[in-house]
Amino acid sequence: MDIVVMFFLFGLIAGLLRSELKLPASLYESLSVFLLLAIGLKGGQGLAQQDLLPLLPQLGAVIALGVLQTLIAFFILITFGKFDRANAAAMAAHYGSVSVATFAVGSDWLASRDIFFESQMAIFLAVMEVPAIMVGIILVRGISKNTEWKALAHETFLGKGVTLLLGGMLIGWAAGPEGLASVKGVFFDLFKGALALFLLEMGLIVARQAGDLRQRGIFIIGFGVLMPLFSAVLGLSCGALIGLSIGGMTLLATLAASASYIAVPAAVRLAIPEANPALSLATVLGVTFPFNIMVGIPFYHYLAETLFGA
Repeated sequence: MDIVVMFFLFGLIAGLLRSELKLPASLYESLSVFLLLAIGLKGGQGLAQQDLLPLLPQLGAVIALGVLQTLIAFFILITFGKFDRANAAAMAAHYGSVSVATFAVGSDWLASRDIFFESQMAIFLAVMEVPAIMVGIILVRGISKNTEWKALAHETFLGKGVTLLLGGMLIGWAAGPEGLASVKGVFFDLFKGALALFLLEMGLIVARQAGDLRQRGIFIIGFGVLMPLFSAVLGLSCGALIGLSIGGMTLLATLAASASYIAVPAAVRLAIPEANPALSLATVLGVTFPFNIMVGIPFYHYLAETLFGA
């Protein structure tokens, strides 16, 4: 088991045992900023060494992937989960979008095993944040004059996560490998340690969701596991279609299988205020996130090798 996952389990067990362990809120925020910038810088450094024009069809494909996932999740929640339209659309938006922390664990898992993956995966991470939010809103509101599109666009496109990722990529692309050498010791070498502390706090957060999961029943637990597995297969298929390596397909499957708990909740709070945020967050943080980092990522790599390996 990867050491960063051990930190997550430590936090989870400490939280379930009601330990007094707690990280300062300011440290959690600082770690979030650090990880987002570091991921962006790494992606930008890779992009500085390749032509950007061939990426456009790939970007179109991953946007379509996010839209498709959102629509499928909405259909399942409405049809089988008997959710009302607002909560179904809100949760579908979470599952059509992506998790930065899951991406960080996935990229670290591959890097620690010297498995190559394409540098544009960081761009895919940023791009896949947005379409699911828009689709979720349209599923509830349609195209309405009453939707506060200006505030929503600001929250979606200029939220902390997307801004840090895109800013980091722009800096990494402009500076290139030589320019980034002076900050490599901070943003690259310390990445795994920062990720371990971040996952420790995530374990404590997940432990606090246990009560909500017990109240919500078996359906959302099943959905929180089966939807990521189905999405991972879609991600693998998309990765094969656009010509990614085995590592790239694994990471795209990981992105597809993940679910947002930062960007989407903030946007949904503005656009679908009648939806219950605890319902989505309990499923995402209590089921999907731990499943992906403990079981999903190695399994997605196994599937990529089995289905598409030479």
